[in-house]
Amino acid sequence: MRRMSWFNTVSLTLGFAFLYVPMLILVIYSFNESKLVTVWAGFSTKWYGELMQNEAFLDAAWVTIKVAIASSTFATVLGTMAAYVLVRGGRFKGRTLFSGMIYAPLVMPEVITGLSLLLLFIGIGLDRGVLTIVLAHTTFSMCYVSVVVSSRLMTFDRSLEEAALDLGCSPSEAFRLVTLPIIAPAVISGWLLAFTLSLDDLVIASFTSGPAATTLPIKIYSAVRLGVSPEINALSTLMIAVVTIGVLTASLVNKRQIVRQQRDEQAAERS
Repeated sequence: MRRMSWFNTVSLTLGFAFLYVPMLILVIYSFNESKLVTVWAGFSTKWYGELMQNEAFLDAAWVTIKVAIASSTFATVLGTMAAYVLVRGGRFKGRTLFSGMIYAPLVMPEVITGLSLLLLFIGIGLDRGVLTIVLAHTTFSMCYVSVVVSSRLMTFDRSLEEAALDLGCSPSEAFRLVTLPIIAPAVISGWLLAFTLSLDDLVIASFTSGPAATTLPIKIYSAVRLGVSPEINALSTLMIAVVTIGVLTASLVNKRQIVRQQRDEQAAERS
């Protein structure tokens, strides 16, 4: 095995340090006794208790979760339908325009997307709130779902669908019983990607949210403008913990599936 050069080792170390040292400092100072985030005054978990009693942050977190679940679900349904049409629809009139409209949010600046949606909601007289944020997040995240599902459909063995049709299934039954279970991992991945994008969005939500619906990124941004507080450090630490647990869980599940597949292949070879 070829050993890494000192230049690559130093570059990799500096890269990881640039990414993760600020997070580590944030986690450490979330347990700081002092209200000043730059002055260490001893270990304490009181800011986590203060965070759990902060109704503004809790309400914003609840709004964010509701918006993320709703928008990712709608985006997954619409993105899967769009991907199926693009891959299986063949050449039809308006295909180029349709695909361009589907993939446009991938390259469109979020400021332009947020401003255009804001003008649309004002033009149709729709009050800004949870509904407008859900519609906006669905609009810009469904293209990501479409890309993920399209890549899986392109490598899908269509002979399985044809066999189901030959056995008497209708096209809808063949999709529900054969196609959908096979592309389910891609659909789930698209849902998770849309969910993550919705949780992380600040720009588009700032255009489409209203006084009665404030998402967590907007709340954090507004609070940071007045100065970083230990409660924000505690909130960020909890978010990092949730993401870490999710990544570790997914890695363990994937590893078990690989081990199980290898065992099945070995058993099949022996038999």
